[in-house]
Amino acid sequence: MLMNLKVQDFAIVDQIDIEFAPGMTVLTGETGAGKSILVDALGLVLGERGSAQLVREGGKRAEFAAEFDVSALPQARAWLEEQALDMDDDCLLRRVINADGRSRAFVNGNPVPLSQLKSIGELLLDIHGQHFHQSLGRRSVQRDLLDHFGGLLAERTNVESSFAAWKSLSRELEALTDAEADRASRLDLLSFQLQELESLGLADDEVSELSAERQKLQHSGRLAEGANTALMNLFENDAGNANSLLADSLRTLESLAEFDAALQPVIEMLSSAGIQVGEAAESLRRYGDSLDMDPARRDWVEERLDSIQTIARKHRVNAEELPSLVEKLRREHEELSHAEERGRELEQRVDTAGAAFLERAQVLSTARRKTARKFAAAVTDAMHGLGMPGGVFEVAIKTLDGGAVRPWGIDDVDFLISANPGQSPQPLARIASGGELSRMSLAIQVIASDASAIPTMVFDEVDSGVGGGVAEMVGRRLRELGSQRQVLCVTHLPQVASLADQHFRISKVSDGKTTRTGVRLLDKSERIDELARMLGGVEITKKTLEHAAEMLAGAPKKRA
Repeated sequence: MLMNLKVQDFAIVDQIDIEFAPGMTVLTGETGAGKSILVDALGLVLGERGSAQLVREGGKRAEFAAEFDVSALPQARAWLEEQALDMDDDCLLRRVINADGRSRAFVNGNPVPLSQLKSIGELLLDIHGQHFHQSLGRRSVQRDLLDHFGGLLAERTNVESSFAAWKSLSRELEALTDAEADRASRLDLLSFQLQELESLGLADDEVSELSAERQKLQHSGRLAEGANTALMNLFENDAGNANSLLADSLRTLESLAEFDAALQPVIEMLSSAGIQVGEAAESLRRYGDSLDMDPARRDWVEERLDSIQTIARKHRVNAEELPSLVEKLRREHEELSHAEERGRELEQRVDTAGAAFLERAQVLSTARRKTARKFAAAVTDAMHGLGMPGGVFEVAIKTLDGGAVRPWGIDDVDFLISANPGQSPQPLARIASGGELSRMSLAIQVIASDASAIPTMVFDEVDSGVGGGVAEMVGRRLRELGSQRQVLCVTHLPQVASLADQHFRISKVSDGKTTRTGVRLLDKSERIDELARMLGGVEITKKTLEHAAEMLAGAPKKRA
């Protein structure tokens, strides 16, 4: 149940704080006072999209907060626990829209994505807008209402998933079939390319190794000369080499070490240096012996690298990428070689997926037809209670041709209505009377709501276009719904307002510079004044007040 709504700096609202009660609550006021603004605020706090234009002029941000009691809502409590957002029996939803258009959402004080705010909001409150009857003529809306009433939304989701899987496989098969004409020529090309690449016999690291060898061969003379010079300086130069100088220094210090032990570390370092010089000289001898200055080898390396680069340019890849290209071409060749086998397998999968879709769609269709009879009977009964005693409501379900199936199944749903006895039911879109369409819309919404588990229903001027005795019937039906769940109703009908448990008046106040919307909970005498205003317009007479008092006094009997 919605317990509290707080709104700040939204449109012409500077700040309001409303406490709600169980049962039926009405919000009334002059046209333009901001009644529907409160409904819009509820929509925003439940995750509807907003913009910077919604922020009150001069304000930094618009803020919305709605507090719900979820103690009797196991589905909402389970969702909150699953998301680690639970907080005892309360659920506080908060939304902030900054003047720069940025938006933030919170559940029980925790920042969440807008999608999560919307998910929990859909479990707590449902808004029926004043323009619903304008969309009621669309088959998609009619189908949604029927599936919602019958609790078929989960099954329809399964049908949609089956349809998507079937169509995905069908597209894959179609692509394979389209490619069949080019398969033979592609296989020939792949065979030629693979033969050319495999005959090259390129190893994974061969390009880098050959490049390094080519560089060594190209500079083999300089390398040999430099290695020999270094070897002479280190070990083999008769005029004096590093090894001899180190040995002389070491003997001199060793003869002095007995006089000062501090020379011992230096002696150890020179001894180590002598060993390393010897090892370095031996490495240089081996290096010099290993240098290959064979011109034939150098020419072979150049020719090999040139062949590799030629094929790489032909395939428009780097030489290092040729080994991976071979593997890629092999896989494609393998796939094309088995395309016929894969095509037969894919055909079987398409047939299986299509059969699974049709099976699920048939189950859904059967459930829809069963639901349609219950829905039609319930809406027809509601029509009789809304001043259409001879009215008949029907749900026509037409099975689509095999090639015309859709994600939602194999059915087209069409709502038909006959407002008067003797008239054959016609599609809703052909109804000329706005009043009849409004009542029809209200009847459907109320019946659909009966099947819903959502605890709070908001009706935004859904009673427009009716009056007189029909208006009282509308009020009684909303009151009946309010006995089962919380109902908030924006209305301009005194017959509806008089039946409410709680009555708020929405007013617009201006000081000549700014305009703001105010909300006031009415006591009994104030309710009489408000009902009189709704009955009599600008001039309120004594008789109008008496009529209003009589309506309010008689409300308990009508509620019963």
